[in-house]
Amino acid sequence: MKKIEAIIRKSKFSDVKKALHDVGVNFFSYWDVTALGNERIGKVYRGISFSTADIQRRYLSIIVNDDFEQITIETILKSGATGDVGDGKIFVYDVKETYRIRTGEKGEATLR
Repeated sequence: MKKIEAIIRKSKFSDVKKALHDVGVNFFSYWDVTALGNERIGKVYRGISFSTADIQRRYLSIIVNDDFEQITIETILKSGATGDVGDGKIFVYDVKETYRIRTGEKGEATLR
């Protein structure tokens, strides 16, 4: 099993969520976060200056079976990309075990 963490633009969250549901990833957790990016240039929008250093993002935490790892990553890459600096990052970790609290069962069956 794998844990996939993704930090994406808030504006792309709906697209990513729909795309994940379309490929069969139906459960994940997410949080609103503030990220500090590499770009330090200020921007002007409608006459108002703002910094691009601190950026509002959405943080996704997804646990999938090994056979869903690549499709999950590819789905986030495709649906979360704008082609601009600051589209986000994806991190992948091994998961040793999972348990379903309600029934006590463990293993890959808990992800279905």
